[in-house]
Amino acid sequence: MSILIIDDSPDDRLLLQSILESTGYGDVYVADSARAAFQLLGIDQSGSRPLSVDLILMDIMMPEMDGIEAVRQIKAVDQFREIPIIMVTAKSDPVDLQLAFAAGAMDFICKPLNKVELLTRVRSVLRLVHEINRRKARETELLEVMRQLEEANHMLLRLSRLDGLTGVTNRRQFDDYLDQEWRRALRENMPLSLVMLDIDGFKDYNDAHGHQAGDECLKQVAGAISRALNRPGDLVARYGGDEFVMILPGTPAEGAMRVAETMREKVQSLGLSRSNHSLKECVTISLGVATLYPSRDTSPSILVAAADQALYQAKQSGRNRVAQSQPQPS
Repeated sequence: MSILIIDDSPDDRLLLQSILESTGYGDVYVADSARAAFQLLGIDQSGSRPLSVDLILMDIMMPEMDGIEAVRQIKAVDQFREIPIIMVTAKSDPVDLQLAFAAGAMDFICKPLNKVELLTRVRSVLRLVHEINRRKARETELLEVMRQLEEANHMLLRLSRLDGLTGVTNRRQFDDYLDQEWRRALRENMPLSLVMLDIDGFKDYNDAHGHQAGDECLKQVAGAISRALNRPGDLVARYGGDEFVMILPGTPAEGAMRVAETMREKVQSLGLSRSNHSLKECVTISLGVATLYPSRDTSPSILVAAADQALYQAKQSGRNRVAQSQPQPS
């Protein structure tokens, strides 16, 4: 703990310093005026390295600038606002003490000095400072723990919305997002498109290459179809098994068909061999597209059913193609 003594009386400075140092306070500094103290503390911006102190003992009656004004100026500096100041004074006028406390002083000691009283008050104030600093450190630790917990919760929430294998959105998040975009499209009278796809002959691919290769195929297909989406509001989700689904908010049928065709081309360009016997047969996808303007007497399930029906049509028509279906109200 470091202590700064500010007193214009050489005898009082020496007495205070000797009592404190003889008691074990090793870092005791002295200043004979408020200006000299400001220089030590770096308040006058002299460029010298500022002194770091834990406690200030300040005389009230000093030439040029009295202790009350010195306290006020010290407390006006952010880095010294929390430093406790004990007034050391021969004045017993309650008005002066009241002004000193109003300026920011924490306690006072009367002159002539009494060693027991001085050390008692100094220890009491320094214990308080230590406790305050301990609590602040604890609060800082708690805030850091809370920040880390918040980050962990955000991470868990994000992971709970993703498919563990492919890294795209999972079925649960798809359902929530579809409901959200359905209501938004209803409010704003905008089209909402859905693209549903699956990998052609995926079972055969698994049988030919094994499940590890099948998982890698799913990852690459998920990456390819994700790269086909350019708008932040578009969403790719794994619907289940080798099926994926895309939500395209504010996208008319023509635009959804173009997106679906781009996905088909990107997957085919991956060049994933379908079997061990033919490098010419590459993994492809079939896609179904459905678009509608939501109304109050329809529901998102109609759009999903229409996209699923379009996907079935694409499969029945030879696979590796895009088909479109018009949602029918139930």
